[in-house]
Amino acid sequence: QVQLVESGGGSVQAGGSLRLSCVASGGIVNINGMGWYRQAPGKQRELVASITRYGTTTYADSVKGRFTISRDNAKNTVYLQMNSLKPEDTAVYYCSAMIRLNLSPWRNYWGQGTQVTVSS
Repeated sequence: QVQLVESGGGSVQAGGSLRLSCVASGGIVNINGMGWYRQAPGKQRELVASITRYGTTTYADSVKGRFTISRDNAKNTVYLQMNSLKPEDTAVYYCSAMIRLNLSPWRNYWGQGTQVTVSS
């Protein structure tokens, strides 16, 4: 059974930094794209950043220059380094990964989410 487990969330003051990690496990044959999404109260879930297996990245305009996504394919892990955090970055952050299991088609999986709170 596939699991995506996030860690690294917490509370920081504006201008601070946090590093999120997400480890995928459970019979995985291959992982294609991985990404981070966030959902603030009363708002829709939005893409924060994504990275392909070969390292090509995309970012939401609101986080460009402040956040960096990276991954370690050997560890099935994706990271999100968040610097210069702003109160508007407050949200639950979710990890997502396109995963293929043995004898199964590609499927998108989600983590359980980790809270990030930025105070002014």
